[in-house]
Amino acid sequence: MHFSPLLLGVSSLLLSSVSAIDVDWTSDSSIKSAASTIAYGLVKYYTGNNTGDVPGNLPDPYYWWEAGAMFGLLVEYWAFTGDTTYNDITLQALEHQVGDDADFMPSNQTKSEGNDDQGFWAMAAMSAAELNFTNPPSDQPQWLALAQAVYNEYVSRWEPDTCGGGMRWQIFTFNNGYNYKNSVSNGCFFNVASRLARYTGNQTYADWAAKIFEWEQGVGFINSNYNVLDGAGNAGSDNCTAINAAQFTYNAGLFIHGAANMYNYTNGSDIWKERLNGLVNSTANIFFQDGVMWEPSCEKTSAKCNVDQQSFKGHLVRWMALTTQLASFTYDTIMPLIKSNAKAVAEQCSGPAGSDYKGPDGTACGFSWLQGSTFDGEYGVGEQMNALNAVIATLVDNAPTPYTSQNGGSSTGNVNAGSNDDDKIAQPRAITTADKAGAGILTALVLSGLIGGMGFVWADGS
Repeated sequence: MHFSPLLLGVSSLLLSSVSAIDVDWTSDSSIKSAASTIAYGLVKYYTGNNTGDVPGNLPDPYYWWEAGAMFGLLVEYWAFTGDTTYNDITLQALEHQVGDDADFMPSNQTKSEGNDDQGFWAMAAMSAAELNFTNPPSDQPQWLALAQAVYNEYVSRWEPDTCGGGMRWQIFTFNNGYNYKNSVSNGCFFNVASRLARYTGNQTYADWAAKIFEWEQGVGFINSNYNVLDGAGNAGSDNCTAINAAQFTYNAGLFIHGAANMYNYTNGSDIWKERLNGLVNSTANIFFQDGVMWEPSCEKTSAKCNVDQQSFKGHLVRWMALTTQLASFTYDTIMPLIKSNAKAVAEQCSGPAGSDYKGPDGTACGFSWLQGSTFDGEYGVGEQMNALNAVIATLVDNAPTPYTSQNGGSSTGNVNAGSNDDDKIAQPRAITTADKAGAGILTALVLSGLIGGMGFVWADGS
């Protein structure tokens, strides 16, 4: 795992021209122009379409899950702006990473793949289905079927023997983090299940979504204030009793968006309104300062946020925007935050071009939006994704509402999709040590408190 953010030297900051991205927030065309600039800078990091490289992969130090998140974002970028520039590479990437079993477990990733990694590719496929992105050729797996494959494999990995249920973070016993159950993996399961329920109208998916959410509450990962906590170990006698209380933006986003889909699917049921309202209010209180989003578990710490964590905020802001489409009662709380946040984001996109950032000079997007127009010196795929998510979120009023199979969704499914994990890799069944850190999305932390003076252990991954 590479944990240090890419930093610009102080001298380069002083010598470079700083322009930032100028946006007229009353003009959709101006917002789309800004989004286009940010998207160009983002895609310049991508090398998978180069001769000899692997479609769908990002170069080091970025892990496979982040590539899935990026292509999911590019699907939504197209839907929100109408810009088809990146559709071909997005289609190529999503198809290439499907794998032999049509479940986003390609041979080049399977051995180290976690449930959360697989989930971000499944959610990209779900976005493609919901937004009527270009369908694959008829002899290839379709977007809906790919999401159903991952869902079916998630069901098979639900483990009631420890913690009363839930999925483990990792799929295979030999990976660090196998003895840890967390909100991101189960949040991916919840998000995919809730969206499948809404898209297909199949109650089984809705039943599983409710089961996952109630398990999260029962085990204490979603507490009485609707704060979404990171997870806990489940080896030996641990049984998810010592909860790691770190809160990350993307965990909250997974459950907000999933709850919005369940609210929509149930025609505005009281229970899902209560849950969604609790999550939205918690998010507004925890993850915003004066209308600007931040990452409280790492942004202001001496360790800073690692490469994975530098991309989390964008997922939350995008899922908040989509929530307003599915649950209109959230609009008056969410949209003012999206708009005030976007202004801070655009100011932070003022970094210089260089050997790492290949976009236009003065448009590299920094990480800490709390810094306003003072570029914080951090840049990369995560920062650029965050900014693109934040800017296009302001276009949600005129963006297409996600389709379903009943109102225009064209993707076809396969309720029996998926495969058996044991058929992929032979693995020992003996469990050794309880290891609460690992590869993929690094969220298992050891910490002494949530805010102020916290000590973090950022563990290395494979």
